[in-house]
Amino acid sequence: MPVSNQNPVFKPLPALWLAAFFSIMLAMVPAPAAAVTVSGLYSVDVPVSGSGPSGLAKGYADGLARVFVRISGTREVLALDGVQALLADAESLLLSYQVLRGDNGESRLSMAFGAVGVNRALASVEAPVWGANRPLTLAWVAVEDRGVRKLVTGDGEGQINGGADNNWSSAFARAAMERGLPITLPSTDFSSNRELLSDIWGQFTGRVRKASDGMKHDVLALVRVSRSGGKWRAGWVFEGANLNSSEESVSADTREALAEALVNRWAELYADRYAVAAGEVGDLPQIDIVLRGVTTVSGYGKASQILEGLTPVVNVGASRVKGDQLTLRVAFSGELDQLKQYIALDSRFVPIEGEPQEAQPGSAKTPVASADAKPAQEQAASNEPKTTSEGREEEPGAGSSKQPAFSYQPSPVDEQEAEQAFESLYQVLYYRWQPAPVIDNGGGQ
Repeated sequence: MPVSNQNPVFKPLPALWLAAFFSIMLAMVPAPAAAVTVSGLYSVDVPVSGSGPSGLAKGYADGLARVFVRISGTREVLALDGVQALLADAESLLLSYQVLRGDNGESRLSMAFGAVGVNRALASVEAPVWGANRPLTLAWVAVEDRGVRKLVTGDGEGQINGGADNNWSSAFARAAMERGLPITLPSTDFSSNRELLSDIWGQFTGRVRKASDGMKHDVLALVRVSRSGGKWRAGWVFEGANLNSSEESVSADTREALAEALVNRWAELYADRYAVAAGEVGDLPQIDIVLRGVTTVSGYGKASQILEGLTPVVNVGASRVKGDQLTLRVAFSGELDQLKQYIALDSRFVPIEGEPQEAQPGSAKTPVASADAKPAQEQAASNEPKTTSEGREEEPGAGSSKQPAFSYQPSPVDEQEAEQAFESLYQVLYYRWQPAPVIDNGGGQ
């Protein structure tokens, strides 16, 4: 029986109760806080020997192993019993893949795995699952090399700049992208602030906290990097997210290895704080859908009714109301991309501009072959089998390397919402509610 014909678990509530619910929730408006949705957590590309079956099978397993580390938050997941069997069957979790030929003729396999499938696979081996909504760390990094201290800077949004410290910012950016950890750096405006640099080195948070005002972040990290005896060492303290505020440190032989060791440790600390235990993953995934423009009880009822009628949706319930913003908790079957495709078919749900989108696999390389690897029964409004096609030559140098490692939520959220988002497995979907559907009548509406 189709899911849409099942009796929904959520049942409509009396109008008076709903009115009271709206009135109570309108009064609960805490102060704004930052929130970040990480794009591309389930997408990865790996080198392969070619597009033959054995090369692809190894590529699927290598890619899924990297995704498992991102989603569990720890590299130790790969040593758990049952993980090797999951990696051997990695193709079953694929949504799509593409074999790409690089400028030097090497082949790479770019692929996207299903979020729900990966989360369930991790839960099946008792691994933790860390969701797509992750705290944003503003990292103030002071590097001392040969007696000279410098501040590692970006453009304030975590992007790499071309300054003298570019090697350090590049190393941190690559490590953060690999682990799906959103990290941003202060802008070059602070490069000449010697007092601030001294405070970072001494790990005094007062002046750094004040300098951080106006820059989006959930956690401050004060990091001092030094070199001694041919090894690099990074020590840091955190402020925020109820993390341990005492100093920790890591060491490595190169700056790239140091950045990787530091980011790996941070990912483990955040996952310990926010990852969901395997027993809490459940068979039925749930997401929060935030609707702006819902001002009446009837509007709430209509929006809920429409969502309940979508094939992947199992049940819908109100979670929170703030002003004209309604948050609905939606349980669904299948993959998240399928649910988003169904919602997109109804013009009353208008995606808010700037909504974070899951990064798609791909790069500025020549596609050799590609396929939609999602089972036909799970495709939204489509029964077409997966296909393979030859790609066309693309201009070298542009593409996924310029794709941001993370994206901001499109609207400010308060501290309570941020905590709920961080503990959720899936991204929050944002829409503007348009009570009357848009009808195209030959150019007008």
